[in-house]
Amino acid sequence: MKNSIHQVNPKTWGATAAIGAALLLAVGLAQAQTIYRVVGADGKVTFSDKPPVAAANVSTTEAGGKAMSAGGPALPFELRQVVSKYPVTLYTSSNCAPCGSGRALLSSRGIPFTEKTVNTAEDSDALQRISGENSLPFLTIGGQQIKGFSDSEWTQFLNAAGYPKASVLPSAYRNPATTPLVVVQKPVPTAKAEENQNQPQSPAPGQAPVDSPSNPAGIKF
Repeated sequence: MKNSIHQVNPKTWGATAAIGAALLLAVGLAQAQTIYRVVGADGKVTFSDKPPVAAANVSTTEAGGKAMSAGGPALPFELRQVVSKYPVTLYTSSNCAPCGSGRALLSSRGIPFTEKTVNTAEDSDALQRISGENSLPFLTIGGQQIKGFSDSEWTQFLNAAGYPKASVLPSAYRNPATTPLVVVQKPVPTAKAEENQNQPQSPAPGQAPVDSPSNPAGIKF
């Protein structure tokens, strides 16, 4: 079958934001990872493949089959072994017919996979750094990268990785929720910052003091 590719045009999203050296390190790995865009308290933007320490309670997913929801049904042993060695990640976007075909192939065959969406300028820039192109769908099977959709090519690589030719997934199994390629995380305010926000503000020089129950007339000495 002819290879089907949906070309992503980053111009439709406006000017792309500059991606720092930290993002280069995060996306340089052949195996896909979640990328976090962290906005610091000082407004500085950094990129990392690890969630901010202050946001440790935020639910995240890892690449491929390792990103199974807690408490979900366990995969059969042989499939779990393949997933641990060759996790599958599918990159898609809205209004991408070949992406839908690729997703359908993986689902019908019972391949556990993580799906990353490319819908923003930052997503597009990150995809460019990972794959070298802005074409979708883009599939990774372990360290193998496959650009565009071809059912015969995808089947060949999945077979070579050792994935079963027919689904052996538990009936209750669900793939991880689809997430953006670039995840924006803002730091959680610290206890000290919250304390400062709750403290009453002193009036500016020359400004009348704010009335309070203990000083209803706002008398200042």
